[in-house]
Amino acid sequence: MNSLLSQLLKRIVWHGSLTVTDANGRDHVFGDGTGELQHIVLHDSSVERRLLRDPELTLGEAYMDGEWSIKSGSLTALLTLFMANLKGSAPPSRLRRLMRLALRRVAQRNTARAARKNATHHYDVGNEIYTLFLDEDWQYSCAYFPSADASLEEAQLAKKRHIAAKMLLEPGHRVLDIGCGWGGMALYLNEFTGAEVTGITLADNQVARARERAKGRTGLDFRVQDYRAVPETFDRIVSVGMFEHVGVGYFDDYFQAAHRLLEDDGVMLLHSIGRFDGPGSTNPFIAKYIFPGGYIPALSEVLPAIERAGLYVTDVEILRLHYAETLKNWNARFHAHHDEVVKEKDERFFRMWDFYLAGSEASFRAGDMMVFQIQLAKRLETVPLTRDYMASTERALAARDSGRSTGPALIAGHG
Repeated sequence: MNSLLSQLLKRIVWHGSLTVTDANGRDHVFGDGTGELQHIVLHDSSVERRLLRDPELTLGEAYMDGEWSIKSGSLTALLTLFMANLKGSAPPSRLRRLMRLALRRVAQRNTARAARKNATHHYDVGNEIYTLFLDEDWQYSCAYFPSADASLEEAQLAKKRHIAAKMLLEPGHRVLDIGCGWGGMALYLNEFTGAEVTGITLADNQVARARERAKGRTGLDFRVQDYRAVPETFDRIVSVGMFEHVGVGYFDDYFQAAHRLLEDDGVMLLHSIGRFDGPGSTNPFIAKYIFPGGYIPALSEVLPAIERAGLYVTDVEILRLHYAETLKNWNARFHAHHDEVVKEKDERFFRMWDFYLAGSEASFRAGDMMVFQIQLAKRLETVPLTRDYMASTERALAARDSGRSTGPALIAGHG
């Protein structure tokens, strides 16, 4: 093994058990021997040199191309081991990190045209792929696990209910769903609160599927449209798992648009992945292959943009390990459908998404990722003084969406 790579791994892996078999068949042991053994095999000696130049990008690319593989342990456990050891320590290349931080506004230049192209890159890979690992409602965002033994379907339903309970919805309210995906949230709000929902996304496949699901129902409209181009105003706005695509240079545009689109007595609920440890940059593998133009924000970057837009933050909730459990479920289902994925795409695509899903789970278990939900309003008096209405509305919605109640949804008053 390259001596510099060996030194790098010794610096990084000081806790845990890692064995690396190099391309010449020699084993190299790292860590203190605790925990489950992670054993990887390098199939190409050039990987060692490339890992030294750019470890974050090369690790994923080489795995995607079959240049290294797992002999013992799992990909998720391996990446969790790396992240747990790196947490709180100096990165291997501080200069490279600083350069990525400095250049992120260029990398995330999400004009309307670029945003459309970036959305198409990820979400128009084919609806068939998403059916293989998402829940039956095609929820492609963090679920909400009310108990450790909740199924993915139960947790995604609980997520929709949890979000709806924070929106103070009443029948007939006009709702804008920014980044509506395949329509699951809009369909839920329409059915169980009586709201009229307009869903927008930049992915053609998503709109086509959402419109198909909405056939025969009233109060639903799905469009391929940029949030900056929406002309109407709405009583409520919800945005789930879309803000990660906005880009750090467009936070002001986003919240100023939200202010313009929201009625004076309106409420907005923003659900997004966030960072615990302050501003950063997008992992280069994710930026290149999975979410071009994407960026996970820190609250310290989001809140000033909200303030500049003239909106009030009326509630904040942090969801910690819920996304880790969501990703665990997705990855298990993705692996269970390995043959179908390869038939639809190829082995390289499977390994690319395997690395993406495993790395994402590891980021929530041992890295700096979390999910935040921010409730926003234009007026201080729009939202009740206490949070009691959230729990009571959530219980009422649970009774309705589980079929235990046939009466109107319980919507809390503005007391």
